[in-house]
Amino acid sequence: MSNAHSHDHAADHGSVKSYGIGFLLSVILTVIPFWMVMSGKFSSHDTLIGIVGFAVVQILVHLKYFLHLNFSEEGRLNSLTFLFTALIIVMIIGLSVWIIFSADALMMR
Repeated sequence: MSNAHSHDHAADHGSVKSYGIGFLLSVILTVIPFWMVMSGKFSSHDTLIGIVGFAVVQILVHLKYFLHLNFSEEGRLNSLTFLFTALIIVMIIGLSVWIIFSADALMMR
């Protein structure tokens, strides 16, 4: 029975190789900052910069290998929807923190 709405579900999901690469990269991007903290070979500023940098890269790895977000023709709408949602969340949290700190500063005068 042919259905006009049927499509290949395997194209929506990654392969075992893709998930394996994503997992391996995630483990590496977790172990390196852990090592940076535990070894004590870096200053606290450098360690913080390293943790934030590896966290951003790990977010990108998760988006690509596990959530399958990309800007190809098929995935563009999902990717733009995700980016818009992330922007709104960052704005709400950022502006809320700004308002709270401003109100605190005004009340402490």
